[in-house]
Amino acid sequence: MKSEKMCGRDIRLVAMNYLARREHSCLELSQKLSRRFPNDLRKIYAEVDRLTDEGLQSDTRMAEAFIRARSNRGQGPAKIRKELQAKGLSDRDISWGFEETKVDWFALAEQVARKKFGVLSEQDKDLQSRARVTRFLQQRGFSYDHIASFY
Repeated sequence: MKSEKMCGRDIRLVAMNYLARREHSCLELSQKLSRRFPNDLRKIYAEVDRLTDEGLQSDTRMAEAFIRARSNRGQGPAKIRKELQAKGLSDRDISWGFEETKVDWFALAEQVARKKFGVLSEQDKDLQSRARVTRFLQQRGFSYDHIASFY
């Protein structure tokens, strides 16, 4: 009996340590804990649910923090959305995160292009230069609408 309580406490302690470093999605946290405690899956899921109920783990908060961090690194919404889906977040949580962060994706696309290619002058508006800028920004996750807005 004592070892079961200790194991539950250990799982909670490790989960709290993970959450203290950065926000994690439910799926991410469960996966990390299952690697650390492979024989206690039921306890892991119960503890993750408990942390969620207590407000210590939140997928929406994780989405907001992730979107803010990635947009500060110059990544676009399409790439960020794909990464969040890979982390197991629902479309509802992802959409909520995008609404809460209120990033101006058009301005960010232009800022990223200017940082990489310098001032976009008339000579950069030829087809070849434009294609290079467009490819770069699309790889970063910006849509064509975001890119076309500053040409």
